[in-house]
Amino acid sequence: MPYDGKLLARAREQLEKRRADNQAEQQRRLAAAYARVPEIQRIDYQMRAQMTELVRMTLSRRPDLAERIEELEKSNLELQARRAELLIEQGWPMDFLDEICSCPKCRDTGIYNGAPCECLHKLYNQELTKELGVLLRSGDESFERFDLTLYSEEPDENGISPRENMTRVLSACRRFAANFPQVAANLLLQGDTGLGKTYLSACIARETAGKGYSVCYDSAAAALDAFEKQKFARDPEEAESAARRVRRMLSCDLMILDDLGTEMLTAFSVSALYSLLNTRLINRKRSIISTNCSGEELLRRYGAQICSRLDGEFLRLPFTGTDIRRLQRAKKPERNACNPSGIAL
Repeated sequence: MPYDGKLLARAREQLEKRRADNQAEQQRRLAAAYARVPEIQRIDYQMRAQMTELVRMTLSRRPDLAERIEELEKSNLELQARRAELLIEQGWPMDFLDEICSCPKCRDTGIYNGAPCECLHKLYNQELTKELGVLLRSGDESFERFDLTLYSEEPDENGISPRENMTRVLSACRRFAANFPQVAANLLLQGDTGLGKTYLSACIARETAGKGYSVCYDSAAAALDAFEKQKFARDPEEAESAARRVRRMLSCDLMILDDLGTEMLTAFSVSALYSLLNTRLINRKRSIISTNCSGEELLRRYGAQICSRLDGEFLRLPFTGTDIRRLQRAKKPERNACNPSGIAL
């Protein structure tokens, strides 16, 4: 995965803070142990002196080196045993004073087997996910809070009520989030404005990001604009900023493209959309697209090449019902002269 330098630097800052906090906690434990049991401090001093002596003896090449090293090791083991005994007597585990590391693989260095460690990658994803603020604006997006009672139980011409349909949609979104990234298909959320497409996208984003996966969110207009700016912007900084956004969209674990069909339609925007979809499909990266457009409208706007990708690689989830934002507003207590705030008293 190509890393964004600024986000990687922020992730490393978080890792350094974690390491500093762990070192501070270890020093606090040492101070507490030495104050309560001074013998532990004397033992630690003796063991450090033994390490210095071992190095000195190894460099001296004295004839009785093997015998002296054996004596030193025996003494060191006795000191370790006594130290463990003292710790246990105080109700502490034997490793209470050992180095504290949040990641046992890299020991909080961020590097494991010559590559970025999984812990650093997760911190990087957290920094990347902070940019989901536009999507996760309410802070309480969850599948449990998705109110199915806002959808009618009246069957449509196909004999399926909006509530029944949205129950199926909700289940599909839950499965996608629970099984990510081992999911069979990407998601295409289709339906009119105000039916919950963005909210369920936010629920998936929150749960997926919580598992340590990188998530990018953008409106179709803003995303495709970034492609255009990276290619045509005259300002080098603006072009580089757009290029960083494009790299994130292409490489993140989950890309959420909102409001497809509301962007200005040009030959370049169609080409950029194809590049985004095709690159992610080739690299087996998952995507969620929401749109107010029907299948026919998508075909008319983007052509067969893009729609064939949508038909073959995306699970279409139809959103039906009445604008739930309008219904939610109608449920709020009416304001009056005696209670202008509208809060139930």
